[in-house]
Amino acid sequence: MRKVGGGIHVAEHDRISITALQDITVTLRSGDRVALMGANGSGKSTLLRVLSGILEPTNGNVRIRGQVSALLDMSMGMDPEATGYENIIMRSVFLGATFAQARALTEEIEAFSELGGYLGLPMRTYSTGMCLRLSYAIAVAMRPKILVLDEMMASGDAAFAAKVRARMQDIVSQLEILILATHDLDAARSLCNRGVVLNQGRIVMDASIEEAIGLRSAPVPPDDNGDSRPPMLSAS
Repeated sequence: MRKVGGGIHVAEHDRISITALQDITVTLRSGDRVALMGANGSGKSTLLRVLSGILEPTNGNVRIRGQVSALLDMSMGMDPEATGYENIIMRSVFLGATFAQARALTEEIEAFSELGGYLGLPMRTYSTGMCLRLSYAIAVAMRPKILVLDEMMASGDAAFAAKVRARMQDIVSQLEILILATHDLDAARSLCNRGVVLNQGRIVMDASIEEAIGLRSAPVPPDDNGDSRPPMLSAS
């Protein structure tokens, strides 16, 4: 079976430390559409948080030129006690908009969400699907230059999900850089031109999207002890 997670170490006083990422070197330039791929616990979400400035690396450094918009948690910046309209402002500002920009986006978000009069009610009165609709409508109204995205957004409502996917395709076409962590190889192939494969916190491949998908799709051969492990390659 595939191993998941970074290295676990017992430090002094029996405290446990986890090395989520190790020896990561990656440079992204305008035009890059990068799919981060790997098993659960391979370090994808941690790397996204480092790249978006949420986490600081304990070693090394991150240099960013341009505004980054991170869609990592669809509930961040939202308050269930606030109305839908109030959450439009809060969530938009959380994603990097000014208050003036957030107010200007409200009409577009209202129309896209199709929530109508519910936007005047507290979000705690919404169903899960309605909360997702509002979160997605706010997210796709933003026009960032660098987008960091943890998994493709989806919804149980097929018609609304199709509308979100179409808008995301439009957003991606206008981005300078996309970093998408995903297990969906079809989404990776349709949106990305480059694949970075992680295994236990290390980059094992940084190549074209087709090469990276080939590595992720390959069956895992057993080692001499009968244990199956992912093939290891040197990062370029």
